[in-house]
Amino acid sequence: MLGTVSATRLIRSQLPLDLDATLGLFVRGRHDRSTRREAPQRWWRTLHTPEGPATLLLERDGDAVRAESWGPGGAWALESAPDLVGANDSLEGFSPIGLVAELHRRLPGLRMPRARTVFQCLVLPILEQKVTGHEAQQCHLALQRALGEPAPGPGSLLLPPHAKAVAELPSYEYRCLGIEAKRADTLVTAARRARRLEELPGLLLDDAHRRLQSIRGIGPWTSAETLRLALGDADAVSVGDYHLPKLVAFNLLGEVQADDPRMLELLAPYAGHRGRVCTLIQLGGRELPRRGPRLPIRPFAAERERARRTFSGRGQR
Repeated sequence: MLGTVSATRLIRSQLPLDLDATLGLFVRGRHDRSTRREAPQRWWRTLHTPEGPATLLLERDGDAVRAESWGPGGAWALESAPDLVGANDSLEGFSPIGLVAELHRRLPGLRMPRARTVFQCLVLPILEQKVTGHEAQQCHLALQRALGEPAPGPGSLLLPPHAKAVAELPSYEYRCLGIEAKRADTLVTAARRARRLEELPGLLLDDAHRRLQSIRGIGPWTSAETLRLALGDADAVSVGDYHLPKLVAFNLLGEVQADDPRMLELLAPYAGHRGRVCTLIQLGGRELPRRGPRLPIRPFAAERERARRTFSGRGQR
């Protein structure tokens, strides 16, 4: 689906902009079909907008970022591009010390993006619930391939799965994609409320978290993972994460064991920017020492094939 370039604009910011660090927050693995790094500081992203599908090309141009758009939603995408790359991010009240100051110095262009496309940002965190990162990536790619339509423009990308298609996909099809009932039910429930979710950028952050968590299957972890990127919530902490409390405590104080209350205690001096600190640590901090075997990766391909054979020919939910 080719389209005419809607417009081109230059995005400038008072803060440094590192597209690789910032837009890299949206992807897991190398095979994402809707957000792709083509070259250093050159990124493609596809999206559904209130005005229709769109594709963005974002590229460093000296001290600025050049944005081009394609598709019916190109004007909306271009208007929101400064938020997407973090050009409106604010460091007000952020006073890093020690390791956090060092990480901030090493990653000066890492910004908190504000994508504004809430449902698109929500799909991956739902798929990451209670499974390994590798399995979540495979499920995400399978869902993109199953429901993603060709994106406008020359990038040969896919649009992210539209909420309507996610809501209407039969349950046995989710099984064939390797997505078990609980995560599938959460995806479908969220998709059915997608119109309400796209109102979240106009709410106060606390209200946005409450509305998102009112959906069955979405708790504080999923809400934080989503709204940190969709709304630029620099204070969102992913409470309930298995590794994050240990990672934060290990980097800030050298402690190898910690729980959520301990993590929040250590992050308290950075109130307003706790999510930013977690992101800096995840991207540039020290890795936790290995203390045991990794969680086993479930045989995704075999499970998916069994589901296909089991449900072959069935057409009802």
